[in-house]
Amino acid sequence: MNIDHLEAFMYVVHLKSIHKAANALFLSQPTVTARIKTLERELSTELFTREGRGLLLTEQGKAFIPYAEKIIQTYKEGKKQMKGRNEQEEIIIGANVITAQYFIPFALPLWKKRNPDIHFKFVSGTNDMLLEKILNRKVDIGFIRNLSHDDLQTCEALDNSVKLIVYPGHPLLLKQNITVSVLVEEPLVFFECGAFDWNRVHKLFEVEKVEPKIEFQVDHLEVAKSIIKSKYAIGFLPYLCVKKELENGELMEVDVSNLIQIKQHVLLACMQDDIVRSSIWLDIEASLKAFQPIDRISLSKL
Repeated sequence: MNIDHLEAFMYVVHLKSIHKAANALFLSQPTVTARIKTLERELSTELFTREGRGLLLTEQGKAFIPYAEKIIQTYKEGKKQMKGRNEQEEIIIGANVITAQYFIPFALPLWKKRNPDIHFKFVSGTNDMLLEKILNRKVDIGFIRNLSHDDLQTCEALDNSVKLIVYPGHPLLLKQNITVSVLVEEPLVFFECGAFDWNRVHKLFEVEKVEPKIEFQVDHLEVAKSIIKSKYAIGFLPYLCVKKELENGELMEVDVSNLIQIKQHVLLACMQDDIVRSSIWLDIEASLKAFQPIDRISLSKL
């Protein structure tokens, strides 16, 4: 029984698609299909059935999952053992782009300082890419946007709610209960990331049937911040990217909670069946509290 065939099987199980499994494994779809067929011949049973464009596990396929997982895990442990007993334990951390840029540089040195015997490997990527890597055990711990998945355990880690950001001394800082008719007169820099939450900012103006004065449309947060600092515009930005500037007074937040509230969190995620390494989890919790104290954060549910 080939370990590659078992790995292909588990990728298809987790991703529920031969196409996605092939992409994650950097293989062609026919190669993944061939590996599944070979495994089925060796086991003398069907592991999947097709339903429309999707795949469904057969009862035999469901029953085989724990055995495949155990074989793959045993293989990985044996491979690690062959590399030498003194090899450092490796933990792979993944994060979406915003978390990677604004939180990881703060936290990673702290984790290493408290765990000198652990080798930390870090990767960044899109939410979808990180999800695939966590499900396929290519990433141990991930910082990702809101989602739900049966195979993942998650908890809120960082508040990244969207704020209306202005430069110090802006007239809006003196106003209360700001209306859309006031906002529509302000030049805006719009950070476009394609997420639904950003569409809500557009809706704020659409509902009032007015056009916002979007003077700048950018796809990079640092560019958006620079434009606001230069007093050319104001803008709605996620909290993590402006946390430092808000703390040192370079930028200011205007309360528009009467108009719109865009709550969004970065989640900490790992596989449901992973054994939590208590030391690193405690250190992650400590770094989160040091970076952004939030009373409701608790990793004990993981």
